[in-house]
Amino acid sequence: MGMWYKPYLAIFDKEWTDVLAGIKDEIREKVSHFYPAEPLVSIVLIAHNEEKHIAACLWSLCNNVCHFPAEIIVVDNMSTDHTVEVLSDLGVTYFEEQRKSPGFARACGLKHARGKYHLCIDSDTLYPPHYVDTHIRQLQRKDVVCTYSLWSFLPDENHSFWGLLGYEFLRDIYLNIQNIKRPEKNVRGMVLAFHTEPAREVGFRTNIIRGEDGMMALGLKKYGKLVFIRSRKARAVTCNSTLDGKGSLWQNFLFRLRKSTKEFAGLFHAQEHYADTPSNMTEQDNQQSNQK
Repeated sequence: MGMWYKPYLAIFDKEWTDVLAGIKDEIREKVSHFYPAEPLVSIVLIAHNEEKHIAACLWSLCNNVCHFPAEIIVVDNMSTDHTVEVLSDLGVTYFEEQRKSPGFARACGLKHARGKYHLCIDSDTLYPPHYVDTHIRQLQRKDVVCTYSLWSFLPDENHSFWGLLGYEFLRDIYLNIQNIKRPEKNVRGMVLAFHTEPAREVGFRTNIIRGEDGMMALGLKKYGKLVFIRSRKARAVTCNSTLDGKGSLWQNFLFRLRKSTKEFAGLFHAQEHYADTPSNMTEQDNQQSNQK
């Protein structure tokens, strides 16, 4: 597929005021086609301070070869930058969620989604041209309730293309092993899709800092199959902020290796319940627990 994301790098991580008027017009015109009267698919972005990324994300989604009526909606989660101004300028339908966390933001998007199928999107991520179709084709299969795919990182001056390729190759091997018994641990919200109605029955966890995506997948197991899509047609490309949190690429690799070694034995046993850890609970939930 080549570097399909290269055109979007012209505006990715750029100030909105620096984006060429012609590109703004193109995105604005394409976004306008994603508001059918009866959408089959809801493409739902969550955003917190993503003014430098969200336009490129929307551009990549609007260029998807989509054979289904689809809507695009955005949930702004207490942004303090110009994210909302970008959305308004592009004519995007958005909702504001005043409780800050991915769980609350995704829950808000799920509440307002009108489609039978729901695609979770992160605003700092770019999506290949057949991303939507690839997920929906799988969701239309009998007994499939949830799909999730792989992701790569954007190379930059601190993370080389070949270095990231090697890192992702080893990580993907681990994910394929993990998927055998614990598929929910492979799920990331930026590459997650599901049937809307059963997802509303499960609901997104809002009392945890991270993991609301995997917990959603875990809850959906009782409604059908979880499908791991390995095709590059559904492989998104995201910024490397999660890598930067662990230092250099080598430091990230060592961190993941140590973590994976500790958890390796457990990969061969299915798990239906995961205990909450205090460090992953929201401040409000921790306060309520301490009061009991």
